[in-house]
Amino acid sequence: MIVISLLFFLILLGAALYRRYYPVKHIPCLPVEEVPDGLLLLDLRDYNESNGSIFGQALHIPVAYLKRHARDIPRKPLHIIVQDDIEKNVGIRLLRRYGYEVKSYSITACDCQERGRTSRWNITKRSKTA
Repeated sequence: MIVISLLFFLILLGAALYRRYYPVKHIPCLPVEEVPDGLLLLDLRDYNESNGSIFGQALHIPVAYLKRHARDIPRKPLHIIVQDDIEKNVGIRLLRRYGYEVKSYSITACDCQERGRTSRWNITKRSKTA
């Protein structure tokens, strides 16, 4: 019985870690200025992270409130604005679960040019003093 419960716990832990940390693939990183027309901007950052700076006509719903306010998002292709990779992964997976199509994303903490637009591993570290 203990082995079965331990196995069940490990499966749940693995699923939670996958949803949070495993990168979502085939969605390009675009700067907000290069987002094509027709995509709805959805800002998924927390209220204290955005500090009132909402990009243009972006709809602002933090990731923590997506389950509650998913029906308030218009049924259009989305471009999401997030603070970090974890917010991106969780947000895209939740939006897909509710039937939304995420076409691209922007991370405010980094430049998409440095990320290679699609790869998480192409980040080049630069010195702040150089």
